[in-house]
Amino acid sequence: MDFLRNLFSSTLGLGSAEKVLDELTLEGVAHYIQSGKCKNIVCMVGAGISTSAGIPDFRSPGTGLYANLQKYKLPYPEAIFQIDYFKKHPEPFFALARELYPGQFKPTVCHYFMKMLKDKGLLRRCYSQNIDTLERVAGLQGDDLIEAHGTFFTSHCVSFSCRKEYNLEWMKEKIFSDATPKCDKCSSLVKPDIVFFGESLPVRFFASMKMDFPQCDLLIIMGTSLQVQPFAGLVGRVSKGCPRLLINMEKAGQADPVFGVLGFGGGMDFDSDKAYRDVAHISTCDEGCLALADLLGWKAELEEMVSREHTRIDTQDKQEKAGEDQGAAAKACAPPTAPEAKKQE
Repeated sequence: MDFLRNLFSSTLGLGSAEKVLDELTLEGVAHYIQSGKCKNIVCMVGAGISTSAGIPDFRSPGTGLYANLQKYKLPYPEAIFQIDYFKKHPEPFFALARELYPGQFKPTVCHYFMKMLKDKGLLRRCYSQNIDTLERVAGLQGDDLIEAHGTFFTSHCVSFSCRKEYNLEWMKEKIFSDATPKCDKCSSLVKPDIVFFGESLPVRFFASMKMDFPQCDLLIIMGTSLQVQPFAGLVGRVSKGCPRLLINMEKAGQADPVFGVLGFGGGMDFDSDKAYRDVAHISTCDEGCLALADLLGWKAELEEMVSREHTRIDTQDKQEKAGEDQGAAAKACAPPTAPEAKKQE
């Protein structure tokens, strides 16, 4: 076995590396961040970071999105995100979009923890599977984000000869008016720039990962099952010495047992006697971020940020609602236009 391990390691450049963490615990990760050696943190996040905001994840039995799509009468749950099905039957997707539309939810503790990493100059990039735009609402800008599965932030006409772009507000108006969004220019269907099954991931995803992951000195993975490729494969793109922290409700992304025995492979290794860099903190993402923030001495600052930003969002929502109500009242009280007056006669 040692012979095989050494053969593969020397041939493929695989194997273990020097241990960076004092211990394979959240405390060990905190000590490493505080050491000053950790300056390029990459976060990989999935639907689990948004569940506390009220947005369901995809696969949780009973509560996940795929378990509650019967009302849309789909041939199978994933069809709602299949590009070919969408082009023929867009109505189920847009009905779902009304329920889950960005702007109806507030970012979570986890989102603001990543914003804090940015503010402290530690965040190199956040790679997100989510389409809810909550990373942007929390304060991460376009350059901070790789929205691997796309975003509602922009939309485009599906016609290859047109491809006219539309903004978030335009799409929101169409969705909440129960109208299937059609292009103003060519009348083709308009789709939010989220990646459906059958579509390629954004070019920026592939270009950025080649730059970011070799430079990453701490990978924090939160709220993802690590089941969807190529996103899941990113965990294997960091250097062999880079620590990897998983904050999740269950262990995910573990290496194939055969490869684990041989002592190599890009998957996570939390429990074997050869584990040297991977830490699993089993909790909700918010609880895990608060626990790590506490160990770093940032907990009060994080809680204050969440409270302040949620208050700001609530105030802004109230002002917008008041403006909409005033506009509706003014329209109701306005004198009828000439055609309307003629109809009333």
